[in-house]
Amino acid sequence: MAIDWDRIGQPAFDRHVEALLYRVFAHHGEVTPVNGRGGDGGIDVGVTTEAGLRIFQLKYYPDGFPGSMKGRRASIKKSFNRAMQHGPVEWTLVVPCTLSPSDRAYVNRLRGQHSVRITAMDRAELDSRFAQYPDLEASFTRDQLREAARDFNQEKALLFDPEDLAQRIFALGIRADNVDPDWTWDFERQGRMVKRTLRAKHPQAHTVSPVSLTLTGRPEVMSPSLKAALTRSLGFGTAEEVVLPPETVESLTVNGPAWLAKTVVDAEVIWRPAPRPPASGESMELAFLGAHGSVAARYAGTVNSTGSGGLGISIDAEIHGARLQFMLPFSEGAVPALSYSFELAGRSPSEAARILSLHQRLMRGGDFDLMLNGMSVGSGTLAGCGSDDDLEETQNLLLYLSDLDVIQRHCENYFPAPFTFSGTERIMVRLARLIIEGRCMVHPLLTTITATLNGTMDPAIETVLGGEPQCLRFTPPNFEITIGNRTLDIGTVHFLHHRIVATNGADALSTLRSGQGAGTKVLLCPTDGEHYRVFLDGAPDDGLPLIPAPLELPGFPEPR
Repeated sequence: MAIDWDRIGQPAFDRHVEALLYRVFAHHGEVTPVNGRGGDGGIDVGVTTEAGLRIFQLKYYPDGFPGSMKGRRASIKKSFNRAMQHGPVEWTLVVPCTLSPSDRAYVNRLRGQHSVRITAMDRAELDSRFAQYPDLEASFTRDQLREAARDFNQEKALLFDPEDLAQRIFALGIRADNVDPDWTWDFERQGRMVKRTLRAKHPQAHTVSPVSLTLTGRPEVMSPSLKAALTRSLGFGTAEEVVLPPETVESLTVNGPAWLAKTVVDAEVIWRPAPRPPASGESMELAFLGAHGSVAARYAGTVNSTGSGGLGISIDAEIHGARLQFMLPFSEGAVPALSYSFELAGRSPSEAARILSLHQRLMRGGDFDLMLNGMSVGSGTLAGCGSDDDLEETQNLLLYLSDLDVIQRHCENYFPAPFTFSGTERIMVRLARLIIEGRCMVHPLLTTITATLNGTMDPAIETVLGGEPQCLRFTPPNFEITIGNRTLDIGTVHFLHHRIVATNGADALSTLRSGQGAGTKVLLCPTDGEHYRVFLDGAPDDGLPLIPAPLELPGFPEPR
């Protein structure tokens, strides 16, 4: 059904044409209707593209503007002359009639000395253009209530196959598209619920036909956590979902076209802001500042999203596996806020250590500077949030991860760091790391070595079993430590002590001399309750005596 141009009147004509121009040109440039016919500076609708400004002049002359209607022709010429002051590349007269040869000739003669392209859009072209957008034409010509009622009755009919269902859903979609020239509904059914999603038909729908929401809440019944979530979302534009239960919502009003506008009460409102996605390759850096503004530490990461609200901006970023959310107020002197979370499970020692180092910095607080793509976007002072016990626990865990990282690189055996371990395992991890680095260490768990005699009498054996302290070194084929369910071979090590006594030496020596010594076990222990020393084979020789280095393991006394 074509639009009845002869009957719609000037206001409807303007509305129809503006909607058509938005649909035709919104994807190619900026479409700007000007309110106030006659006081519009010669522009009814302006379209700005890369080619320049195109001006559309709308004249509701259903029966044209023949020479006998000099007032109409004078009005057209006046509008044209005023439009030329804007330097358009094209000027188009839009009328709801079919132009006669005389009408077209008059329009073309307007050019005069102006370097502008002149065109006319009359009834034939209007009908053709609207035919390309059937939903737009339908929104102006169809009786929506009657068609909706007919469709409703049709949906009561039986369904005979899935294809019948698909066809009816498609038909309903076409009906939804025909309701409004700027907006339409997308819909889906889930159980007893039908979800509707409002969708713009063209990029400038929100300008031509604005839609807004007015929410009136009941803050007195909101929990502190809900109020905080609203502050983050509305105040800083954070990308998080906020659910307002019905008891916290007094009313929700939808402002927009008449078919859409309404007010509802007793509604649950789910707020899902759409954050601005970061540009490709957008990076961020968090710098912790020391004395006099010097940089004490710097952590680089990537931006997940940014947002903005009435109170400030928000930045959601990831740094070495930790998720950080910054809220930076617009108001000077207002305190910035930061929330963050991280997960250590499944990460290598080095990865987990970077996350924990950042966690430690954040717990300590202090001055910081936040940069996006090399430019500062915010700075301030973070309040410390960690107790002394928290900081000490984090430092101990960082030491463990550092020890484990050295061992993994030495053994070329890489696996996620286990965060559940026994006291013995922790001691051995520390010991292994230090001997890998070339230290001579007191073995905290080794006070006795059991040797098995093969029955051969030897002067050196007699000396060791003789009862006087002796210097002794043992070199087993390998040195292994166990971490969780993994066994790591550190390599060849040497055990030694300069004052070893065989605690059952006299008995063992007697058995040897009788020829029955094969298989006899001898307990070799350092004197004065000391422990064996251990160092890695091939460790650099600095020419100094083998003086044991301290274990320096928090909470564990140094062995002798």
